[in-house]
Amino acid sequence: MEYQARKLLKTKNEHHREILFQLVAAERILTGVLPEVNRQLARWQEYLKRCPEKELARQAALSISRKRFHCQGGAVYALYHGALDRNLVRLIVALQTISDYLDNLCDRAGCRDGTAFRLLHRAMLCAVDPEEPLKDFYALYPFRGDRGYLQALVEECREVVAALPSYPVAQESVRQLVKLYSDLQVYKHVAILHRVPLLTAWFASYRSRYPELYWWEFAAASGSTLGIFALFAAAARPGLTAGEVTAISQAYFPWIAGLHILLDYFIDQAEDEDGGDLNFVSYYPDAGTAKERLCLFVRRALAAAAGLPRPRFHRMVVRGLPALYLTDPKVRRQGLQATAAALLREAGPGSRTLHLLCRILRRLSVT
Repeated sequence: MEYQARKLLKTKNEHHREILFQLVAAERILTGVLPEVNRQLARWQEYLKRCPEKELARQAALSISRKRFHCQGGAVYALYHGALDRNLVRLIVALQTISDYLDNLCDRAGCRDGTAFRLLHRAMLCAVDPEEPLKDFYALYPFRGDRGYLQALVEECREVVAALPSYPVAQESVRQLVKLYSDLQVYKHVAILHRVPLLTAWFASYRSRYPELYWWEFAAASGSTLGIFALFAAAARPGLTAGEVTAISQAYFPWIAGLHILLDYFIDQAEDEDGGDLNFVSYYPDAGTAKERLCLFVRRALAAAAGLPRPRFHRMVVRGLPALYLTDPKVRRQGLQATAAALLREAGPGSRTLHLLCRILRRLSVT
């Protein structure tokens, strides 16, 4: 299939070229990315057998079993330069596993201490900065003693980023995205009464830089790791420039990252309402406004992707987001099909092709 698709990529029809690029990428994801992600996660599951603290081991195991698709989606960036980059898979899986594990510790283990959450998330800063001093990340948390699990994940990231040829050019931008992510995790997991006041005050300090956004859209964009992974991928080859780093950072934050997490919240509205959890899409005044804003994020994300190096790859990511999220059965159960159809139309024919592919893969239990 890949050979035939490569021959057809010579066509002058840009739409056909985009579709064929997606098909080649889909084959590489199925035959290369997903098996490699599974191998990496199996390593970390094996490591967890050493963990003596039952609650930490339980939350770590759940973060892998229930959020595996985060690593699968993020590891698509290991195809950024064409052939599968296994070191990028190692890095992306390790950092995403830290992210998912810490999210569980903040959300599922009964702790609401923002100071403890902030120290836990120092692990992510240490992971992306080999010069950052390691901490006792559990020092303020009620559970501790994972026999090195979290530190091993951190050290795996540090080892790989230190070997990325252009990482010094991208590192500060990666740190800034990690800082935004960490701030969000602290503010959205404290006691319920404090969450919105903290999040709105946090956004107030950034409002002048992002005047087009509502506070919950800024928060949503902060919750995505895609911009970090895009910078990792760009840094995996020599010659990355500061201008390219800036372009990638500004494209992903807020537009591509915001679309990513708003779609996640869009399909989880009923679930979050039942669980009393924060849902950023619920802050739109009505369903019509939500649809308009999500369509805006699709348009802006596609426009931003078009201006980046390797634009076809970034457009595939943008079009793949609604394709993946809107195949979830929760869309139909909540009666969200009309908004889903509008988003797919906005994303264009390439997104509808990916949507069909994702539906097939869901039926085969691949995604």
